[in-house]
Amino acid sequence: MNRFVLIGLGALALAACKPTPTDPAKAPATTAPPAAASESPRPVPAPATPPVAGSEGPSFDCAKAANDAEKTVCGDPRLSALDRELAALYKAAQTGPAELDVAAEQRGWVKGRDACWQAVDANRCLVESYQTRIVELRLAAANGPGPTPVKYTCDDASKPLSVVFHNEFDPQAAVIRLGRDQAIAFVAPSASGSRYTREGVEFWEHQGEATLEFYGTRLSCTVVR
Repeated sequence: MNRFVLIGLGALALAACKPTPTDPAKAPATTAPPAAASESPRPVPAPATPPVAGSEGPSFDCAKAANDAEKTVCGDPRLSALDRELAALYKAAQTGPAELDVAAEQRGWVKGRDACWQAVDANRCLVESYQTRIVELRLAAANGPGPTPVKYTCDDASKPLSVVFHNEFDPQAAVIRLGRDQAIAFVAPSASGSRYTREGVEFWEHQGEATLEFYGTRLSCTVVR
């Protein structure tokens, strides 16, 4: 075979064996190596107190909630609303000659509220604690005479019973006085008549006849006409 033909064939064979250059625009994307097993995402710090969905929160800073009662208030929209209402009433009550007395009463109330963790139903205790203090502040700020007390005669006449119904409040409240003792109860569902309750107290009246459970004392009573 002609020598020049052999040389030409060899050159063609060498050209075929060379790798074809890769177009950078068509090169496959480089996949990043997976993270090492020891590398884990940084934990997100949990909030100091649970967020209150659909609420503005209470009057105090939940990040500084000091006890179980305050933490519960922060996590409950209803309690948060009651706390804001109470804070506004207390602020209004601080102007006047009785400011020191109001402050002392408020400190006593805070201690009672914070003790609600000992109650069988802590949430009910907190709600009633706030509602009671709100009624007390509203009554202290009221101008002019309030509703007329309704007097009752009971099967145990040793302690007179009178009840003042405050239908202007929300929720409606009844100030029950049995002898020297007093309790503020709140309207409750009833099949008939009017019913007011709080922990340890239930007053139920229908057509002038009433029954009263008052911290262990049970009475049957009739309205004095």
